Amino acid sequence: MAPNVQPKMKAFETKSKPAEIRSSNIEAAKAVADAIRTSLGPRGMDKMIQSGKGDVTITNDGATILKQMKLVHPAAKMLVELSKAQDVEAGDGTTSVVVLAGSFLEAAQKLLEKGIHPTVISESFQKASVKAVEILEAMATPMKLEDRHSLLMSATTSLGSKVVSQHSALLAPLAVDAVLKVIDPLKDHDVDLRDIRVIEKLGGTVDDTELVEGLVLDQRSAGSGGPTRMEKAKIGLIQFCISPPKTDMDNQVVVSDYNAMDRVLREERAYILNVAKQVKKAGCNVLLVQKSILRDAVSELALHFFDKMKIMVVKDIEREDIEFITKTLNCRPIASLDHFLPEYMASADLVESVPTGTSKVVKITGIQNVGKTVSVIVRGSNKLVLEEAARSLHDALCVIRCLVKKRFIIAGGGAPETELAYQLTQYAQGLPGVEAYCLRAFAESLEVIPMTLAENAGLNPIATVTDLRNKHACGFKSSGINVRKGAITNMLDEGVAQPLLVTTSAITLASETVRSILKIDDIVNALY
Repeated sequence: MAPNVQPKMKAFETKSKPAEIRSSNIEAAKAVADAIRTSLGPRGMDKMIQSGKGDVTITNDGATILKQMKLVHPAAKMLVELSKAQDVEAGDGTTSVVVLAGSFLEAAQKLLEKGIHPTVISESFQKASVKAVEILEAMATPMKLEDRHSLLMSATTSLGSKVVSQHSALLAPLAVDAVLKVIDPLKDHDVDLRDIRVIEKLGGTVDDTELVEGLVLDQRSAGSGGPTRMEKAKIGLIQFCISPPKTDMDNQVVVSDYNAMDRVLREERAYILNVAKQVKKAGCNVLLVQKSILRDAVSELALHFFDKMKIMVVKDIEREDIEFITKTLNCRPIASLDHFLPEYMASADLVESVPTGTSKVVKITGIQNVGKTVSVIVRGSNKLVLEEAARSLHDALCVIRCLVKKRFIIAGGGAPETELAYQLTQYAQGLPGVEAYCLRAFAESLEVIPMTLAENAGLNPIATVTDLRNKHACGFKSSGINVRKGAITNMLDEGVAQPLLVTTSAITLASETVRSILKIDDIVNALY
């Protein structure tokens, strides 16, 4: 009898396993979404993250929180990848995208419990996300890059939910100016954020943050008696060392008497003096030296000669900064002394070493035929504020980049999500059977954004969202939750706007991730 029972038991186990796996995946992903839900919106809370080394980070940026979270479950890790994808695509809305994904999963879980097949739910969600993007594009307002007011409005909205929101009057125009300086508004449809160099400097307050049209080097000028300010500068960027040459192999030189030792030192001195004279002869008076891992980039003796010749030296320039420096100065890096020629150098009106907070930076301004790059010095009174200010500025820059990519804005404050929920519900009424049911669930789950905004602002979520729903049913497409006044108002009149790309990207990426999780019916551990 026993042998006959065994196969039935196995068949039964196999049937229930996919449902358990799906349920486990959904629960894990929902837990991650719930963890960062309180960080959404201008009244959202911040998270304090402590690393294993004891480093502390305070932030409410979804991507930063998730990146530093220690997650074990593979489905939970998919939400981390989701926020990274949103960060790459739009740069802002990293919290919203995870909260949306959590809400879609909750809707999917209820549909699964009603016996609807995962593939049917997945296909319906795909259809709903395509329709949602169409609705958003129809309600968006086109804008031009000359419209500074719209750009500032979007940047200020992005900064509104950050720790440094009180400084948005300074940071928003700074982000707008930085992006507009590195692109040609008529031709460019993307922004390379590597052309905007953000340097964090401790000391001072966020109000001291400044945009520098030119180049800022994090290093200080080398040498003690040399010049720290140079007008009408001729700048040379070298990639070779000005120190005694070494052989390729490790070897030992045995010096038997003082005469031989003296000769070695004289040779060294003559070699370095020759290099310094060549530099001076080319007309260079500011020398930038790339960092070397083999030996000193500039020896003490070389610094002594340069000080005497009134040549300013900035050493230890990182290899990855070379491209940005050459693009800004419009010069070429010089790899050997033979190529140290005037035509490879750059000209600038002023190079000076400036004290900034607890250290110094070298500022190069008035560069002739300057490249399309800018530098931003971000200041903060302590490390936590400084890092969060830099992250917030990055988000604001990304928002302006979104507007360069897709020049449309929509209202913020939960308005687009509520409008989508209303229009998708209307659309679902014309569809047959189960598909309509799934679409309605998708539409309802979009209301998690206004619901969370209301909760985080201390308002009554149910009353607020019901009121908001009524406004949208009456045709007020831009009505959203005004957390400052605790009421429903027109968001565009209040100056709360966001790029279309942030919302379309969030809905598309969230529904893609949810579809991936729904399609999984087993987790298999690999050998390696």
